[in-house]
Amino acid sequence: MKWFMPLLVLLILPQVVFAEEARKPVPVIFDTDIGNDCDDVLALAMLHALESRGECKLLAVTITKDHDLAAPFTDCVNTFYGRGDIPIGVCSSGVTPEAGKFNPLASAKDDGKMRYPHDLVSGKEAPDAVSVLRKTLAAAEDGSVVICQVGFSTNLADLLESPADQYSELSGIDLVKQKVRLLSVMAAAFTDIPDGKTGELKRYREYNVFKDVPSARRLFSQWPGPILWSGFEIGLNLRYPHESIERDYGYVDHHPVAEAYEIYIMPPHDRPTWDLTSVLVAVRPEHGYFDLSSPGKVTVEEDGYTTFVPAEGGRDRYLILRDEQKPRILEALTLLSSEPPHASSNSTASER
Repeated sequence: MKWFMPLLVLLILPQVVFAEEARKPVPVIFDTDIGNDCDDVLALAMLHALESRGECKLLAVTITKDHDLAAPFTDCVNTFYGRGDIPIGVCSSGVTPEAGKFNPLASAKDDGKMRYPHDLVSGKEAPDAVSVLRKTLAAAEDGSVVICQVGFSTNLADLLESPADQYSELSGIDLVKQKVRLLSVMAAAFTDIPDGKTGELKRYREYNVFKDVPSARRLFSQWPGPILWSGFEIGLNLRYPHESIERDYGYVDHHPVAEAYEIYIMPPHDRPTWDLTSVLVAVRPEHGYFDLSSPGKVTVEEDGYTTFVPAEGGRDRYLILRDEQKPRILEALTLLSSEPPHASSNSTASER
C-alpha cells in the first residue's frame, strides 16, 4: 500500500515545488444538498474555519437540493461566519423538494428578530447554479480550483454540458479542463456495507448517487480531470462525537451548526462525517490523513450502483481508512467544524 501523501501530491498538484503550492489558499467551490443531512452543515463550517486559517478561499456554494429554504439557510451559515457575500447558486431539478428538518432555521425569529440575520430570503432570489459555477470558474486562475461535491451530481453534470455565455467563451467541459484541479466527491461505496437490520455485508447503493442517477451517469462518464472519492464507508466509520455539539458551540446563544445537528437527530447521536471527509482531503492533501487506492475508473450503473476497476493512469482514486488513522482525523474534523468565527470577519455572532 502506497502512502497517501505522495499519491495525492501526484494526483492533484502541478509539477511545481510542493512547499510553494501549499502556502496558497485552496480556491474551493462547495456543491451541496444542504438540508438532507447535518454533515453538509458541519462541512460548510469546516470550510469557514479553514478560510479563517488561510488554508482555503470559499469561492461559491451551489446547491442541489431543490427547495427555496436551502439557499437562505446556507446564507445564514455564511453570514454567521462573517462571509454573507459568498455567491450562492440553486438548481430546479425537482430532486428532494421537501424543506428538510433544519433549513426552516432560515426563517426562525426570536422576539420578532431574525435568529440568524441574513439577506437571502428565498432560493427564487438566487441565481442559477450553473451560472454561478461558470462565472466563478471563469474568474479563477487556470488549474487552481477544487470542487467539493457532497450532494447530487445535478449541477456539475449540467455545468459540463453548458454552452459559452457572457462569462466565458468556453464550453462547460473546456472550462472545467482549464480551471479545475480536482473534484473531491462524497459518493459511492467501495466496500460492502453492513445491512441495517441483519448486519450482513452487502453491496451498497449510495444516496448521493441513486437520488439522481441520470446526472451521476452524465457527470462521471464525462468529467475530464482527477476525481478523489470519499466512499460511504469512510464517513460511516468516522462518527462526529455528539459531546462536541453539547460542549464546543456554546460561545453564542444560538449556533446554526449545533442547532442543525440537534434538529436533524437529537444527541446523544454520533452522526457519520461523510461530507466532512471530502472537505478535509480537498484542502489538506499534504497532511496524510488517509491512504489512497490505486488509480482506476469508477462507473455508475443504471441502477445506481457503482463499480471501480483499477487501471494504470486512471482518473479516479478513493480514500482508504485504517483504524490507527481514525483518532487524528476525528480530532481534525471536530476542531475545525467547531472553531468559532474569526474575530475580524464576523460581526453577527453575539458572544455570551
